Amino acid sequence: MSFLDRLANADREHPRFVYVMAFVGALNGLLFGFDTGVIAGALPYIQESFTLSTFLQEVVTVSVLVGAMIGAATGGRLADRFGRRRLTLVGAVIFFVAALGLATSPSVEWLIGWRIVLGVAVGIASLIGPLYISETAPEDIRGTLGFLQQLMIVVGILVAYIVNALFAPSLLGVIGWRWMLGFAAVPAVILGVTMFFLPESPRWLVEHDRRDEARDVLSRIRNEADFESEIERMEEISERESQGSWRDVLEPWIRPALTVGVALAVLQQVTGINTVLYYAPTILQNIGLGSAASLFGTIGIGIVNVALTIVAVYYADRIGRRPLLLVSVGGMTVMLGALGLGFYLPGLSGVVGYFTLGSMILYVAFFALGLGPVFWLLTSEIFPLRVRGTAEGITTFFNWSANLIVSLTFLSLIERFGQTVSFWALGVFGVLGFVYIYFRVPETMGRSLEDIEDDLRSNAIMGSDAESSD
Repeated sequence: MSFLDRLANADREHPRFVYVMAFVGALNGLLFGFDTGVIAGALPYIQESFTLSTFLQEVVTVSVLVGAMIGAATGGRLADRFGRRRLTLVGAVIFFVAALGLATSPSVEWLIGWRIVLGVAVGIASLIGPLYISETAPEDIRGTLGFLQQLMIVVGILVAYIVNALFAPSLLGVIGWRWMLGFAAVPAVILGVTMFFLPESPRWLVEHDRRDEARDVLSRIRNEADFESEIERMEEISERESQGSWRDVLEPWIRPALTVGVALAVLQQVTGINTVLYYAPTILQNIGLGSAASLFGTIGIGIVNVALTIVAVYYADRIGRRPLLLVSVGGMTVMLGALGLGFYLPGLSGVVGYFTLGSMILYVAFFALGLGPVFWLLTSEIFPLRVRGTAEGITTFFNWSANLIVSLTFLSLIERFGQTVSFWALGVFGVLGFVYIYFRVPETMGRSLEDIEDDLRSNAIMGSDAESSD
């Protein structure tokens, strides 16, 4: 049964309210995707307004990543202390204020400053959405609902590309980029208003001894047959452990999960996805398309990203997380090899140009099928409750750090070694990642968060368990 079928029959399988909570939680991903994708189309017109050097264009592009690192580093601990719902509301306010600040920036310095502030909200959204969804979703559809975060991310990127095209200077003059960046205020309001009326995660409530509230929330998102056993398991875990600290994340029994989370966080970036998303218009121009055609070409890439993420949503709770990861990283690696070959062949026009374009589209498709959504899903599942927010904040921090390093060095890498060597270098990381996933990444499909935690404590979930699941 597809996700839409499940939604249509939600009252028969699970209370409809659990789907509402997952959808609103995933709106974090929409803002995350929009605000990281919109700069690709806005940057040429920002350059025209402020006459930016190449270096300043790169600073404007990556400044949001600096803020995202700050948001990720602090957001996880804040989520464990103050709750998933309250931190989402704070993030929505930051998104709204930063969008207005960007739209009215009088200079490039103000623009960079507001991009950093916006990045703080992006960093918070990137970890709080998966966390909220995983802690409220029933285990049999946790993968399906968890993938909503990534689906909303790619929808946000697609919306950004469409907004860029609609607000192009041909319609609004050189100030069109202000409307592009300011449009983020709209989904920020939607996220804040809808989350205001939703409850806190029941698992966070149990962890903070607000058990009557947790029982009330759980009774609204579970059928009666599942309710009592689940609340008992939550209480058992909570009574066994006190609330965790930064130091607790490094305990020997938690460390294997943290290693997997950090490895996937870095792998998602060093295989090059954001070099394609950030610089897609440049790549399209290099293969012979004009600037306007390149801008609309990114919309096509965005559509592919959304379509394959929907496919991943369908299979998340059918074939598991590991098979999706292996197919995804394997396919991306092959396409990086083909992309490098396309730039190696003489000329990027005609057949060679279409070969290169096709390789790039398939690369994005394979990413959307697995490595894009599974990273966010797995890191919301594999950590114990008492340090879940903190640990996810650490992995998200490494994700944004790797994103920053790749984004800052990719164009320089191309300038020094050429496109072919650069894309093949990213492919080497893909090979290493495939081997790591095969031997070290666990399967979590169909298991409750409490069972995953028990297995982690007994050292059964990492390493050998991954191998035996093949």
